[in-house]
Amino acid sequence: EVQELTDTPEYLRRSLEAVVREVTRQYPVVLLTGPRQVGKTTMLKHLSEGTGRDYVSLDDLETRQSARTNPRLFLETHPPPLLIDEIQYAPELFTYLKINVDQRQQPGDYWLTGSQLFKLMRGVQESLAGRIAHIRMSTLTRSEICGLPEVPFCVEEGFLLERHESRPVLSDRELFESILRGAMPRLVANSEMRPSVFYSSYLSSYLQRDIRNLAPATDEFKFLDFMRSAAIRCGQTVNYAAIARDAGVSEKTIKAWLTLLETLGIIFYLHPYSNNMLTRAIKAPKLYFFDTGLVAHLARISDAHELQDGVFGGPLLENYVVNEIWKSYLNYGQEPDIYYYRDVQQREIDILLRGAESLTPIEVKRSSNPGLKAISAFSALDAVAGLRAPGAVVCLSQKLGSLTDKDYIVPVSLI
Repeated sequence: EVQELTDTPEYLRRSLEAVVREVTRQYPVVLLTGPRQVGKTTMLKHLSEGTGRDYVSLDDLETRQSARTNPRLFLETHPPPLLIDEIQYAPELFTYLKINVDQRQQPGDYWLTGSQLFKLMRGVQESLAGRIAHIRMSTLTRSEICGLPEVPFCVEEGFLLERHESRPVLSDRELFESILRGAMPRLVANSEMRPSVFYSSYLSSYLQRDIRNLAPATDEFKFLDFMRSAAIRCGQTVNYAAIARDAGVSEKTIKAWLTLLETLGIIFYLHPYSNNMLTRAIKAPKLYFFDTGLVAHLARISDAHELQDGVFGGPLLENYVVNEIWKSYLNYGQEPDIYYYRDVQQREIDILLRGAESLTPIEVKRSSNPGLKAISAFSALDAVAGLRAPGAVVCLSQKLGSLTDKDYIVPVSLI
């Protein structure tokens, strides 16, 4: 069985640590959610050192039973400051947490972790609205792996130049090996660990256990077929019928299972962008995974050369780029405002970053020398004066450059 992470270098989560410290001074309850094995407990335990904060885990069955059968007594037995791990196992605690924080009015009383986002958040919204800060954690970003400060990605000349100077640019082989290995903290911290062993154990020990908890009647073999089918379609608009055929279940079941994966922090979506002046041609979201190593494992790809040169290399590279940009916002304590675009002329833009008054278009290309054709779809944004911000082609180039006076060539390593 996969063991809980205990050997993650401290620097890896320093940006998120700063966010936790900040909101702890402002809210009585801090909730940290994310998939298993990304280091939630490790980081909060590290931040708890020397503070007198107690720790209790609801993964322990006896502790969980105590919390569920007598939540008031449980919280009296474990006074604040307190860290409660895997809070989703005892939603009965939420009402009594509300009573306690309303009586005490003390910021930072309770830290909570959870691995089941939406099921968990329904209970929070009912009981702790206005009293809780919610932070999401995912797998490591390139910035964290390099030990560099995390800031949300943007296409601005000063930002790109600073990144080009402060971090190494990976060779194509190094980049695809990194994509293949994934960004789970345990794998990053231990270069000798084989990804195939880790992900096999991860699927059997954690995902299957959580699926049994959330949907007890689920056929685990069909669910694994479903995950493989979803993985090979990363970066594509969701096709429920095709995935249903692969897994041998109904489209209704596929929609429910995708919701489970989203609940567990395994996948996320980019939704199509539209407003009154830009019409979209499609309503379906595009599917992405938070960890490219898991995708490669599910797709049965174990060689970086195969990934780099094969048909799956492009989609997984796009998944990697979208994921890195998405996580750069999460790690800064912000919700990503990211979309994709496709219109009736079939012009498609891989990524749109929405700002206060503009949209930043980004294309992802498995090329080291993209031409102007790569940004041809950016003209779709010109229909609205002042809407289009400088754009970028994120690609396999080794140097930061430009295609036009406002469109950049950005090496993937700088994301």
